[in-house]
Amino acid sequence: MPDGNAQGFHPATFYPDPAIQALDPRFEKYWLKLSAVERLATGLRWAEGPVWFGDGRYLLCSDIPNQRILKWEEETGAVSVFRKPSNFANGNTRDRQGRLVTCEHGGRRVTRTEYDGSITVLMDSFEGKRLNSPNDVVVKSDGSIWFTDPTFGLLGNYEGYKAEPEIDTHVYRIDGATGQATIVAEGVLGPNGLCFSPDESILYVVESRGVPTRKILAYDVSADGTRLSNKRVHIDAGPGTPDGMRCDIDGNLWCGWGMGSPELDGVMVFAPDGAPIGRIALPERCANLCFGGLKRNRLFMAASQSIYALYVNTQGALGG
Repeated sequence: MPDGNAQGFHPATFYPDPAIQALDPRFEKYWLKLSAVERLATGLRWAEGPVWFGDGRYLLCSDIPNQRILKWEEETGAVSVFRKPSNFANGNTRDRQGRLVTCEHGGRRVTRTEYDGSITVLMDSFEGKRLNSPNDVVVKSDGSIWFTDPTFGLLGNYEGYKAEPEIDTHVYRIDGATGQATIVAEGVLGPNGLCFSPDESILYVVESRGVPTRKILAYDVSADGTRLSNKRVHIDAGPGTPDGMRCDIDGNLWCGWGMGSPELDGVMVFAPDGAPIGRIALPERCANLCFGGLKRNRLFMAASQSIYALYVNTQGALGG
């Protein structure tokens, strides 16, 4: 991203916001023409892992290199530090009891923040080998926790601690009742963002080191919710860089996107059949996003140095 892009953001002064583009007529029903992209905060180093806390009316967002999780309050717009040091926290979500679940590059672990603020380690190793750097996480309706474990946090001392990997990169499932961990997907090159379809019959996983291009993979979820099958390429990203993503209630994929160029940076929206239907242009590459607000109809976008928001005419699927 060229220097000054974030600082040069200017909100739209008229409707519809020219930053929003329909690539297919199917996007029109989701586009609120009287809504514009807003920048809620800036000054981060690498924004990731946004998660909405509706009961407190606030958003949490990781700022990985700055070793902190920031808190943005809906009522006042105030931005404060929720946790520092954060152990190079990356992806965040909430479990079905409302507790914060976090992927930590620094600790090479997945943790849960309890109601009293104490931290429980859910997983930091598998069969005696340390995890790499857990990246993104979602919780299924049965309470199971699914996360990706690429090596990105081991590559240097900027987003983690430089180290040699001890284990291949996988997608894992932690059973919500027993805590037992299993590998549910192997052979994913740089597993990154992930999310379930609204009925949880499909798991989408970003393959961010795919060759020759990055991809969004799709897997069928077994009826008992414990296994994956039928791995396939759902979306070929071409020159783009998909990262974090979430589904809306109609099964559309809203994906953080970009590669440092104005025609790619922002959010891409794909219909359930994988066709691109809409785009939200941002002045920075978007790493991850989530739905929030009172009706789960506000899209929060963690994009490089800033956090953006946009009201849309749909709602996020549960579990994001």
